[in-house]
Amino acid sequence: MSTDAATLVSESRWRSELRATLALSWPLVLTSLAQNAMTTTDVVMMGWLGGDALAAGALGANLIFMPLIFGIGLVSAISPMIAKERGRNRFAVREIRRTFRQGLWAAAFVSVPVGIFLWHGEKVLLAMGQDPDLSREAGRYLRAIMWEVFPFLSFIVLRSLLSALERPRWALAVVAVAVLLNAFLNWVLMFGNLGMPALGIVGSGIATSLSATFMFLALALVFMSDRKLRRYHIFGRWWRADWPRFRALMQLGLPIALTLFFEVSIFNAAVFLMGLIGKIPLAAHSIVIQIAAFTFMVPLGIGQAVAVRVGLAYGARDPEGIRVAGWTAFALGVGFMGIMALVLTMFPKPLIGIFLDFSRPESEAVLAAALGFIAMAALFQLVDGAQAVAIGMLRGLHDARVPMLIALFGYWGIGLPLGALLAFQFGMGGVGIWTGLATGLTVVAILLVWRWTRREALVQL
Repeated sequence: MSTDAATLVSESRWRSELRATLALSWPLVLTSLAQNAMTTTDVVMMGWLGGDALAAGALGANLIFMPLIFGIGLVSAISPMIAKERGRNRFAVREIRRTFRQGLWAAAFVSVPVGIFLWHGEKVLLAMGQDPDLSREAGRYLRAIMWEVFPFLSFIVLRSLLSALERPRWALAVVAVAVLLNAFLNWVLMFGNLGMPALGIVGSGIATSLSATFMFLALALVFMSDRKLRRYHIFGRWWRADWPRFRALMQLGLPIALTLFFEVSIFNAAVFLMGLIGKIPLAAHSIVIQIAAFTFMVPLGIGQAVAVRVGLAYGARDPEGIRVAGWTAFALGVGFMGIMALVLTMFPKPLIGIFLDFSRPESEAVLAAALGFIAMAALFQLVDGAQAVAIGMLRGLHDARVPMLIALFGYWGIGLPLGALLAFQFGMGGVGIWTGLATGLTVVAILLVWRWTRREALVQL
């Protein structure tokens, strides 16, 4: 083949991969954004109840998010597993069904201890030194929202299967409806509309649990009714043990779960450190972290897509396909976050105003703190996007253990200690905590990209 012909083939492959990545990414991105919109809706409506309700809800939501994200990481391992199998055998059915069923088993495995932990949420928060009144209200909220864990993780299993099958639009449709359902149930249960009692943030917890149950049941119905999906018979004999496949899921899923846990828990630890500084920094942090989480949903969705695209090439033993899939997604994710950094820098007050009622007397102090935090959030947009996509690139290769250690080192070895030191020893307060977060993300992003460049030494094709 001539040099010009080889160049044309290479360019065609990059264009083809870009189209495939975008086709898979955009429904995943919108699904992630829609799921985040549910949390954002809860935060906004809690803010309407007042500063104390917002702070208590933030404590409760962050406490449940730590074990929930662990479960999400564990069960989402089925996506790269199924993608690899499809790369090896495009028409696989039985192996896909085996992996899916063990994903459901893993969801049940996680849900019991998480439920017990959340039932005692008030005691946990008090042991962390949080305000007693806020802890009491957060504990009531946790006992209402704990019922979302199993249906939500089961929904994640179904969503991960759809992603690996490159049919993510059904999940998007279900989550879009769930966003509206959650907002309606919040309006009814939190504020006592339509003749219901006003339950405050407890009503938000009930609304979230009901919405999660709806998402699982709706997506299960899709698999039982759609002609192309029905052939997998995913719920047939789901109770039967398959220990070899369960162990394989644990071997990949546990490192992924711990990686997510290390990342998310540092942000949750930041919430608790903010609580030690005061209610105003805590409320401001809750607002800014929601804004940062919203922008993060895009590289997160791209990272989910690239895990599938790389996994397909990995199963097909195609090293060039692995390279092209990885770098295409990386460019998309980092490019988007560069744009978001500019948006956060140019329009901080309007973004904060989405979550804050400026007519309230306490809002001025919260706004001042939030403006400082959002400036730090703008600084780490690029590295946050880089690490999110790079993680997905490596997961497509079933490389999870070393990224887990990188996350532990970057977040808990550097990010959190540095943030606490700057906040409490050097008097930087909340800005010091955000500086630590940005530093930890930078270290993790650099190490993950370095590992990806050594991928040929990691896998045998």
